[in-house]
Amino acid sequence: MDFSLSDEQQLIVKTTRDFVRNELYPHEHEVESTGVLRDELQRELKAKAIDAGLYAANMPLEVGGGGLDTVSWVLYEKELGRTNYALHYSCVGRPSNILLACVGAQRDQYLLPTVKGDRTECLAMTEPSAGSDLRGMKTTAVLAGNDFLINGTKHFISHADHSDYVILFAASGEESSGKTKRKLMTAFLIDRDHPGFVIRPGYTNVSHRGYTNSILEFNNCRVPQSAVLGEVHRGFEVANTWLGATRLQVAATCLGRAERALELSTQWAVDRVQFGQAIGKFQGVSFKLADMAVELRAAELLVLEAAWKRDHKRDTDMDMAIAKLKATEMLAMVADEALQIHGGMGLMSDLPLERIWRDARIERIWDGTSEVQRHIISRSLLRPLGG
Repeated sequence: MDFSLSDEQQLIVKTTRDFVRNELYPHEHEVESTGVLRDELQRELKAKAIDAGLYAANMPLEVGGGGLDTVSWVLYEKELGRTNYALHYSCVGRPSNILLACVGAQRDQYLLPTVKGDRTECLAMTEPSAGSDLRGMKTTAVLAGNDFLINGTKHFISHADHSDYVILFAASGEESSGKTKRKLMTAFLIDRDHPGFVIRPGYTNVSHRGYTNSILEFNNCRVPQSAVLGEVHRGFEVANTWLGATRLQVAATCLGRAERALELSTQWAVDRVQFGQAIGKFQGVSFKLADMAVELRAAELLVLEAAWKRDHKRDTDMDMAIAKLKATEMLAMVADEALQIHGGMGLMSDLPLERIWRDARIERIWDGTSEVQRHIISRSLLRPLGG
């Protein structure tokens, strides 16, 4: 088994890391202290990312993207993950690959402009009463003549206030499943200024300052059938093509933050002197570093394995769940230990550690909680045996 990186992959890592350090690091303090990513700064950094060839690197070459294979994309995501989330996600766009379901005029109106950087999308699934339970969603899309009437509320919708359109999932019917009925779901593409669609301010979040969330309200929002992404009632199939990739993305960005925290902690253990010697000479500190390194290495290998399997069309939901579960929980451990090693200084905003610590908390919740990942893994183990 060859674990070495190709020359191209090494170049991707170096280019991305240099961009993050030279273009994004300098703005971390501003975004963290104000909680705002200024529009003019976002436009400036986005233009630089496009010029550097880093924009839409996750999308196929045939639609104008970078065409990275999954392993290379994960390496790229890891480097981006080292910095503030608003800076790397809002400025170095990676359009949702769910847009690859666009057909006909949808490609020119949504897919291609988004890959180019001219338009930005957001994805709306989560509702106040239905988080991980997609079939419990109450937002409905009812066929009315040749159109659909959409009613309902979505919340926790990331960067919706800065998006040009939404990829919306709504309940569009029911099907029988044994003695019960299950909701059918349909995906829609809806522009932000469409009648009946309102974007309201969301909640203040302890994690990822500057990366906003919004509440989306649909009140008799009438959309044509041409707004359907994929097929009517086949929204779950569309979603399943997207969820695995985003969970891998979350896992990869966690690796970058954990690596940065470990690097800072290792240097601190060398430089900080207590009781006449560097604190790294004390087992209470050195063993923490060792455990952090072990957990980081294990998580990285699991993420890369899942990426390799995806490239070879051998990945399963279990692979993605394992990668996300391990990487997100590893980051929580590494961030906490990094703070402990730094003592009081770790909690000060002079260092990025308190930010990494805060940001780590959301990773075990969004894109499927740790409990959801454990459910996927255990189900994959039990079902083949009839359990």
